[in-house]
Amino acid sequence: MSTALAIDVTGLSKSFGGPPVVQDLSIQVPVGQICGFLGPNGSGKTTTIRMLCGLLTPDAGSGTCLGYDVRREAAAIKRQVGYMTQRFSFYEDLSIRENLDFVARMYGVPRRHEVVGATLERLGLTGRQRQLAGALSGGWKQRLALAACILHQPRLLLLDEPTAGVDPKARREFWEEIHHLAADGMTVLVSTHYMDEAERCHAIVYIAYGRVLARGTTESVIRESGLATRRATTPDPEALARALRDRPGVEMVVRFGNSLHVSGHDAAALDAAIAAVRADPATVWAADDPTLEDVFIALMGQTRDTLQ
Repeated sequence: MSTALAIDVTGLSKSFGGPPVVQDLSIQVPVGQICGFLGPNGSGKTTTIRMLCGLLTPDAGSGTCLGYDVRREAAAIKRQVGYMTQRFSFYEDLSIRENLDFVARMYGVPRRHEVVGATLERLGLTGRQRQLAGALSGGWKQRLALAACILHQPRLLLLDEPTAGVDPKARREFWEEIHHLAADGMTVLVSTHYMDEAERCHAIVYIAYGRVLARGTTESVIRESGLATRRATTPDPEALARALRDRPGVEMVVRFGNSLHVSGHDAAALDAAIAAVRADPATVWAADDPTLEDVFIALMGQTRDTLQ
């Protein structure tokens, strides 16, 4: 993977007349890397993506996207970026091929008929190319949207929650194609709420309240969280959860079927809290690794406490 940076921005901030939506945000993404962009609704992910692709001008901050200045060279950035929005935005009364041909015309793609045909083939759309876009299921609409994003051979793909509302098989096929694109040298920044998708990325950036809370590989983010987790397998998880909540050292109690994930940053205090309820022989306790979801929930709680 290249060490050159496709995205290199520092101190980005943006507001819309109220509190900052994005505040002092810095992101570096190497060429050919898939970077997961995570955070709760309203955390500033979409605003950041729009600043990176030239649709919004930052109020503060500086840096480059694909080597172009994000403040002064937005037009040049737009020509080399594929941006897949949350909302399906193609003509529903046109066929798949007609939609792609229209997009190719807009970008001035040379030999557009040949390029459209190759893109249809790559995304498995050839057999459905005459089907109206409005009649497609969520998974096929997703494929059409991705096809439109890569027609002009962009160097950077920005995906804003691209798999929301599609079934697991379509999600898996979508991610296979994303990894193929990255292997060919395309850089991908993808926002998602799905933890399994985050784990498919080379690196992740987690933001909340417009600020970066964690960054790195999935493994490093979990390791550096400092979170200790214990798993309890019990016949009555609800009763055990009630007994553990609000005890000193217990920051989170999360249900997983008949098991509980009990977590906190002070391992000694966590074990002391658990000791008071360990007498039940029907409950089996074991040390466990925190999940990415555990880490992000803990980060959210810490940040909320800091801002209150």
